[in-house]
Amino acid sequence: MSAAQSDAKPKRPTCPSCSKPARVCLCSRIRTRNLDNSISITILQHSLERNHPLNSTRIAKLGLKNLNVVTVFEVDFEARFEIRLLEPGLGLIGPESSGFDQVREKGMTQKAGFEVKGDGKCQDEKNRDLIDENESPCEKLDKGSHVDAINGEGVVINATMIKYGVVSHLSHIWKVDTHGKKPKFEHIVTSTMAKEALRGGFVVKKLGRKKLEGNMEVELEESEEFEIKVPQGSVLLFPSQNAIGVDELKSMHFEVKNLIVLDGTWSKAGRVYNENPWLKLLPHLRLDLDRMSLYSEIRSQPKVGCLSTIESIVYSLKALGEKVDGLENLLDVFESMVGDQRRLKDERLSKRTKD
Repeated sequence: MSAAQSDAKPKRPTCPSCSKPARVCLCSRIRTRNLDNSISITILQHSLERNHPLNSTRIAKLGLKNLNVVTVFEVDFEARFEIRLLEPGLGLIGPESSGFDQVREKGMTQKAGFEVKGDGKCQDEKNRDLIDENESPCEKLDKGSHVDAINGEGVVINATMIKYGVVSHLSHIWKVDTHGKKPKFEHIVTSTMAKEALRGGFVVKKLGRKKLEGNMEVELEESEEFEIKVPQGSVLLFPSQNAIGVDELKSMHFEVKNLIVLDGTWSKAGRVYNENPWLKLLPHLRLDLDRMSLYSEIRSQPKVGCLSTIESIVYSLKALGEKVDGLENLLDVFESMVGDQRRLKDERLSKRTKD
């Protein structure tokens, strides 16, 4: 054995379930694992958060049954997004009022310059200047809105993104008026038919592209990063300008079935949001809580109400009426994890002082 090998510190044992060091394992602190939450959770986790010692998604993975964690990488060179409908025929015949419509219209129609009225007409009937005068608008949409309209594989939205959240290309099967502006995802939800189709849920696939530099030329390598099912009744927990509170959501009779949460520091979560423009197709939910996170003593939080991932999930589920017992225990486990980190920090400081 070499001197370097003999001097190397032994790797400390780590729990395979919670990925914490064995001495601060969280598993025994959770009273009931796999709580059967009726509102499913989808966590989009920034790739640099996975191994952070204070990341609280590990508690959600242990405690909640209906949970899906998706690792999201920042765009390295270029990324493509393909979106397919879960119910391909929905929204291709005519509009139908829904809670999804109400939530989307409240935040998006005013911003995009549209006034969508419940008059039973498809969007193109209100914008006849955009279509062939000899063709019925709804017939045109019906014929052009089949899910093979873009590439023959059921894709209804196709987008390409480069670094820093810049969408370089966007195409979709719906006819909308962008008022001469560059097409954005926000424009899609100004179409009544698009909203109705998306209301039934969709699947989004992200394909990352990287440059492979050879001797003579630059080649691109494309690989699938994720494919996510976004079911009917999905909302994004994110305090955007157009986000609404829980009470307002309930007043619209919108039944939340799936809660999407971004996991990372606030700057990382912001990058996940900006580099996944399909999130703008969803209603945005905010939590109106006037409390500091348990993180505040050991991890910087920008302001009151900025919570950890597990705190955001638990408080959201409770506000939305989730009845499963045991949610409070997940917060207790998180508090103990923060306490562990504080104690270990104090121990390191004490050791340095003695040395």
